[in-house]
Parts: sequence; C-alpha cells; structure tokens
Amino acid sequence: MLGMLANLFKVLNSDASPGQVALGFAFALFIGLTPFLSLHNFIILFLVFIIRVNLSAFFLGCALFSLVAYGIDPISISLGQLLLNLPELQDFWIGLYQSDFWRATKFNHTLLLGSLTISSILFIPLFLILTQLINVYRDRFMKWFETLKISKLIKASKFYKLYEKLGA
Repeated sequence: MLGMLANLFKVLNSDASPGQVALGFAFALFIGLTPFLSLHNFIILFLVFIIRVNLSAFFLGCALFSLVAYGIDPISISLGQLLLNLPELQDFWIGLYQSDFWRATKFNHTLLLGSLTISSILFIPLFLILTQLINVYRDRFMKWFETLKISKLIKASKFYKLYEKLGA
C-alpha cells in the first residue's frame, strides 16, 4: 500500500501534463471496473498505447479501480440487469445479439454491461475533476512543500542525489 502511495506521488510530481495523468486514470476506470478479458478492454489498451497517456497513472489507476470494483460490483450487476430487462431495449439487445461482433463483446453479461455503463458515465467527469485536482496540487501543495527547510535538506543530501540518478 505504501508503494502505491509512493507511485501516486511520483506520478503527481512528474513532468507529465495534468491532462496526460488524468487521462491515464480515466482510461484505467474501464479496465479496473470491468472484467479484464473483454473485447472493449483490448480496445482501451490499444488507445492507451496510441494516445499520449501517462502509463504509470494508467497502471496505478487499474490497480486502484480494481479494488473499488469489488465494492461496486453488486451495483454494476443490478444496473446491467436493469438495462437488459428494460422492455424498451429488448429489440435493441436482440438485434445486437444477432451479430457475431456484438456477441463477442459479451454485452449480455450483467456485470460487464453495468460496469461498462458506470465507466462510460464517469469517464469525462473523472477526467475533468482529476485535471483540476492535479493542477491545484502542483500549484499549491507541491510549491509549498518545496519551500520547507526539510525538503531543501533532503534534496541537498547525497542519498537524494543517488536516488535521482537511479530513478532517471
């Protein structure tokens, strides 16, 4: 757990733009909340490797959202079941299931459909909120911490210089 926290601060303090870090976490929402071996996850991974996304934030977000998924799986299952049982959508689901491609997406599983719906709804708000929070963190907290005497002492130490050489 401490390693995850250290990685989070490393990502937040990195030179990557706040948008890249936030986008990494936002894409991780899909991978973390939905069952892993799904067609849409391969598409998400493809996008993550093509678009300029902070990979550290993405993998850290995958781990964090996988933990969150255990708590919201019952909600995801209920939402998926609700969507699959809506009379207004029955013809839509039947039409999709007739296609081999849509059948391969496994949308007819309640957990996958529910968690994919939750991820889709939260993607843009999470991206926007995290971008703002990262900007606030970097503008206020990080600059304040760098002005403290203890941080100046740590950065002047030989141990920190060795750490920077190994980390680069």
